[in-house]
Amino acid sequence: MRRWELPRRTFLRGLGATMALPLLEQMMPGVARAQALGKPPARRLVVLYVPCGIHMEAWTPAKEGSGYALTPILQPLAPMREHVLVVTGLANAPAYPDGGAPHEGGTGSFLTARKILPGGRIGNGVSMDQVAAKQLGQDTPYPSLELGLDGSASGVCEGGYSCAYLNNIAWASETLQLSKEVNPQALFARLFGASGQSGDGLARRRRRHQSVLDTVREDAQRLNARLGLNDRRRMEEYLTGVRELERRMTQLDAAPACTPGAPPSPVVDIRDHTRAMLELMVLALKCDMTRVITFMMGNGASSRRFPFLGYSGQHHALSHHQNDPEKIAAIVDINTWEVSQLASFLQRMSTSTEPDGSTLLESSVVLFASEMGDGNTHDRRNIPVLLAGRAGGQLHPGRHLRVPSGQPLASLYLSLLGMLGVHVGSFGEDGTAPLQGL
Repeated sequence: MRRWELPRRTFLRGLGATMALPLLEQMMPGVARAQALGKPPARRLVVLYVPCGIHMEAWTPAKEGSGYALTPILQPLAPMREHVLVVTGLANAPAYPDGGAPHEGGTGSFLTARKILPGGRIGNGVSMDQVAAKQLGQDTPYPSLELGLDGSASGVCEGGYSCAYLNNIAWASETLQLSKEVNPQALFARLFGASGQSGDGLARRRRRHQSVLDTVREDAQRLNARLGLNDRRRMEEYLTGVRELERRMTQLDAAPACTPGAPPSPVVDIRDHTRAMLELMVLALKCDMTRVITFMMGNGASSRRFPFLGYSGQHHALSHHQNDPEKIAAIVDINTWEVSQLASFLQRMSTSTEPDGSTLLESSVVLFASEMGDGNTHDRRNIPVLLAGRAGGQLHPGRHLRVPSGQPLASLYLSLLGMLGVHVGSFGEDGTAPLQGL
């Protein structure tokens, strides 16, 4: 029986809607299909940034190697520990700016390993994710996605430094920071919504109690009838994920039936917001809309509060604990919640399959880190780093790796770029050789 071929960039189409599809076996050229099933899946990079540092005493394992015990902050990773590499001892010397502004310097240099410019001027380096996107993004609709939970403020911040350094970690050039999308509804519409429509199209469908899947239902049914068993399973898994995500986002901005008097200020539960963004990230990777994502779980020097954890103080203020046991307990709980979001994301990636039967996580590199270690002292000599995934067998997780003190963070970036097939001779101000032992 002669098999038909499906174009790589095929979309489901309906009334005003265009929806991308995940990579299917049927999209592989006939002669190359069998070969492609044995070919390693595309490499992917995801960076999750958390602000204000980590309480290192409750983070750092006592032992090296695979037999280390999970510390309090790392406990949420227990079900995924075989997929995670804990790295300690890395330093980011360029994150110390000339005169004050520790958070601007730390966040601004987080992925560039370059010292930022003072005096309200914009000056940085190209970030590691954008070096990767220049090569990995050639075959995807979006070379990279820049995402976050908090919007960006303009102007001048601490020490006379531009606020751009606090609000962005992705830099396309020395002077061009890439602003992030923080609205899950807008991101959904951008990735899976109506062709030529903004988030308004999604809102109109909601008012009509209509899913984007409803608008492309007939096209999906016609396509499904022609797919093989494996592709039908992948389509079902993918479309179920899209519908579940729509349901969650509808709950995020649900309004009461009537609002007498002045309406209250919008309240967004950060837990639902984070969950929606992480689910969208998995779908974007699975659909091969992009292979490079950065996600800021807060801007530098974050003022977020965590009432659901029982704390009313702002994150930044709590991070300056001055050895106060109550503030330390709050920071440990905040850090633990942040790691739990990583664990949830990794679980989703580990259950999302590639056409060859492997998982998204196996083909990817996920970097989870903060711009500093101890937030109380703004220490950038021991950056907390977690790596997850296997980069197609090049990364060896399930361990604690303690590198020689002072090894540049930029050396880690050289290694990760190499695992992604992006080979550069140096990176940042002090990355001259790849980090060994990964």
